[in-house]
Amino acid sequence: MLHLLYILAFTILAFIAVANLIRNLIMFSFDRGTYGARPSSMGNQEGYPYVSNRSIPHPELLDESGNVIKEPLLVMRSVSVEDARQQLDAIYESSPGKKSETQEERE
Repeated sequence: MLHLLYILAFTILAFIAVANLIRNLIMFSFDRGTYGARPSSMGNQEGYPYVSNRSIPHPELLDESGNVIKEPLLVMRSVSVEDARQQLDAIYESSPGKKSETQEERE
């Protein structure tokens, strides 16, 4: 009897999950049609395609006062392997927890 109850409960849960999946797919298709990309400008007038005039921007795209950030969020430059090793060695040498080699030899 308990097995039938489990089968009935999981069957009901499966139907609810499939119904939610279908409902979400339909809602996303309606949203995509409403907020689709504009073929003429592909973004707002300032030339920043990640900021749309019709939607609220993501909080990571806002500064402390709530204004939209218009500069790049990440700038990467090419660094050679030797430069990276030197920078890491300098950080390691200046760390407060590092003992000098002479102190380690005394102990």
